[in-house]
Amino acid sequence: MKVITQVALDLVDSHRALQIAEESVEGGIDWLEAGTPLIKAEGMDIIRQLRAKFPQQTIVADLKTMDTGGLEVEIATKSGASVITIMGVSEDSTITEAVKSARQYGSKIMIDMMQVKDKPARAKELESLGIDYICIHVSIDEQMVGGNPLADVKAVSEVVDIPVAVAGGINSETAVLAVENGASIIIIGGAITKATDVVGATREIVQSIADMKPIASQQFKKYGLEEIREAFSKVSTCNIADAMHTRGSMTGIIPIINHGKKMIGQAVTVRTMDGDWAKAVEAIDIANEGDIIVCDVNGGETAIWGELASESCKQKGIAGIVIDGAIRDIDAILDMDFPAFARHRRSAAGEPKGFGEINVQIKCGNQTVKPGDWIVGDESGVVVIPQKEAVEIANRSIDVMEREGRIREEIRRGSTLSQVIDVKKWEKQ
Repeated sequence: MKVITQVALDLVDSHRALQIAEESVEGGIDWLEAGTPLIKAEGMDIIRQLRAKFPQQTIVADLKTMDTGGLEVEIATKSGASVITIMGVSEDSTITEAVKSARQYGSKIMIDMMQVKDKPARAKELESLGIDYICIHVSIDEQMVGGNPLADVKAVSEVVDIPVAVAGGINSETAVLAVENGASIIIIGGAITKATDVVGATREIVQSIADMKPIASQQFKKYGLEEIREAFSKVSTCNIADAMHTRGSMTGIIPIINHGKKMIGQAVTVRTMDGDWAKAVEAIDIANEGDIIVCDVNGGETAIWGELASESCKQKGIAGIVIDGAIRDIDAILDMDFPAFARHRRSAAGEPKGFGEINVQIKCGNQTVKPGDWIVGDESGVVVIPQKEAVEIANRSIDVMEREGRIREEIRRGSTLSQVIDVKKWEKQ
């Protein structure tokens, strides 16, 4: 069985897409896909540009059509597309019109099976309508919460005779598994388009398929606490804030950490009053190794934390402290390399009166923090990630980091940021 590799160019600027396409072809990719975001940003002109630059390649237009199938296939084919995608949840009449149009104008139809409930049954129906390819596709958004297409690939490939494509988080580690499960078209997105070395990344995936030997990938998709911690260790608070669309980023909380130091852990929360340090130090006994104590002092300016509390945390393995209030003994805390963040620095401390609560919902840095929420801090500040969103935000943060890595590589090749992202094109008119 000939296995076809396809790169999904899910970018929004034609000059970047064409550059990555050229490098992926050099690396051995078979088909070039103009992704849906790219077509929406650049229109059919990107299909024309790909066809002009790569006259011998199969060009896929990922239209995700759900209506006017015949017309959209005609437009895409006349622009230079070889394969056009139609959604499997579309009406049968949309699909049959798309198939007729493809036969008339000389292209082929790939059906995207996103949101189809009974994929094997629908695949058999679609095959009878004359389509050319079935694509088992886990969307980017679904990937972020752990979606995996491989089980559906096997189920569909066993009931149809047409080629089955797979898309959704495919890399050098999972491409071989996709082939083993029956896929003959392997669609790769971010593992190529976000790579700093596109040629090398493409060759690695192509080689893994040729040898049928998985090559370990650094992409994060797992669920365990240690995997989440590992993922957050790879990214900055800026990456996380971007992934959360600025949610979760604390304001007014100042880092008191050494250069390069990072704080990662789950929150043990404290609510107390200005200068009352009793509950804050009691939380040290409750917190587990790797936890972070987060204190709501309502912005109080009398210190509730210092050297001795930090030393207690250091000995117990607690990962850091965040205080919406005041801290002291800054020099000693920096010397012991204990991550601390606070709104104020003040030498004067209060008294242990015992007011307040531990492990309740609090406000810190104008952000809601619940017990168990993930806290990440570095020299840029502190972000709060709700516990139930941790896997998704970890994945999205890595996605942000990788995309920035690709932009950084293009800048280092002699461009500028405004040129790479074509900022003028996206300015509000």
